[in-house]
Amino acid sequence: MATTAASDTTGAGGRLVGVGVGPGDPELVTLKARRVISESDRVVAPTTSVDSVGRAEAIVRQASPTARIERLVFDMTRPADDPENPPRQSHRRAAAALLAWLDAGEQVAFVTLGDPSMYSTFSTLASCVAEQRPDVSVTTVPGIMAFQALAARAGTVLADGTDALTLVTALDGPADLEAALSRGQDTVVVYKGGRHLPDVAGVLARCGRLDGALLGELLGLPGERVRPVADVADEPASYLATVVVPAVRPPGRR
Repeated sequence: MATTAASDTTGAGGRLVGVGVGPGDPELVTLKARRVISESDRVVAPTTSVDSVGRAEAIVRQASPTARIERLVFDMTRPADDPENPPRQSHRRAAAALLAWLDAGEQVAFVTLGDPSMYSTFSTLASCVAEQRPDVSVTTVPGIMAFQALAARAGTVLADGTDALTLVTALDGPADLEAALSRGQDTVVVYKGGRHLPDVAGVLARCGRLDGALLGELLGLPGERVRPVADVADEPASYLATVVVPAVRPPGRR
C-alpha cells in the first residue's frame, strides 16, 4: 500500500500514522516522531504478548515518557503451509482493533522499529486497515535504520561518489547475499540474518569480503553487540542482527 510522509495537514476522519523510532537508542528518535507521538490521540505498539513490552514501546517510553501506549498483539511466526509470506491473519486482527478509534476520527500513531517503509509490520497492518476502511488517511514518519546507526558507530562510509548500496535479507538463508556480492564491490547490507550468521560468514569468506564486515545486534537495546563478523562467524545471532559489508575501494578512499 502506498503511503505518504506525515504532514501538518490531514483530512477529516481517522488517521493512521506509522512512526519510525529508530533501531533502539532513544536519542535517535527524531523530533518529528516525538511530536507526532505527543499529538496523536492514541499511540499503539506491536508486541508478541499483551503482558510484554515490545522493543518499539521500550524506545518510546524512554524518548517520550508521558506517552500513553496501547499494545497490539501480533503472531510473527510464518505459517508452515505458506513459508514465503508473513502472516496476515494476525495483522488483520490487529487492524480490526484499530477500527473503532479510526472510525471515531482519532489519529492513531503506530510505532515501529527502524523505518515504517522498510521491512516493517506497519506496511502489512496499513494494507489490512485499507481493505476495511479505504478512506482512512495513512501516512508515515521516517526513522533511522539499524544499518545507518551501525555505519556511524564504525565510521564506515556506506556510499560515496558513484557507489551503489544493496540491502538484502537473509531470513531464508544467504542466497540473496551471494547474488549481491557477485554483482560488484559495492556496499552490501544484510538484514534478518541472525540465525544464518555462520552461513553468511561463509559466503563472505568465499567471496573475499569477510575482512571489514561488521555485525550489529540489538543496537541501542539490552544485549547490544557490535563485532567483526569474522570474530563471531560460528555463532548465531538474534533476529535483530545487521551486517554491513563495506565497499572495496581504491587505496586512499574509506
